[in-house]
Amino acid sequence: MDHLRITSVLEEMDFERIYGFLSQSYWAKGVPEQTLHTAMQHSWCFAVLNEANETLAFARLVTDHATFAYLADVFVDPASRGQGISKYLVAHILAQPEVEGMRRIMLATADAHSLYAKYGFVPINQPEKLMQIHRPDIYLTIA
Repeated sequence: MDHLRITSVLEEMDFERIYGFLSQSYWAKGVPEQTLHTAMQHSWCFAVLNEANETLAFARLVTDHATFAYLADVFVDPASRGQGISKYLVAHILAQPEVEGMRRIMLATADAHSLYAKYGFVPINQPEKLMQIHRPDIYLTIA
């Protein structure tokens, strides 16, 4: 991964590439551009950049920076998959001193359980204690 670097500086990230992927993803399909912009402004974002400063991968933490974080919007550009970039990104995020001291870090995934299990993520114990308001089609109904 010597040819890659991870940044948390939003101005170094290719917003159009991030938006292009997320707006077509199964979890954020149709997200309005301004909604994603606001979400990124209020999250701790990470992007993997290559030597040409192209954004190859992205993730963001919704966090209080002390006790809790929700890992969201993790993706690797399809052309860059299979190179260990997702592992590099997740390991980097979890190694941040603030994150190491957090009591709870959560995420939701439909298909990457084996990736996250390598970093200690496990299914929710007592899921009946968790509640949610879930509006999966909200971006598709915004006019």
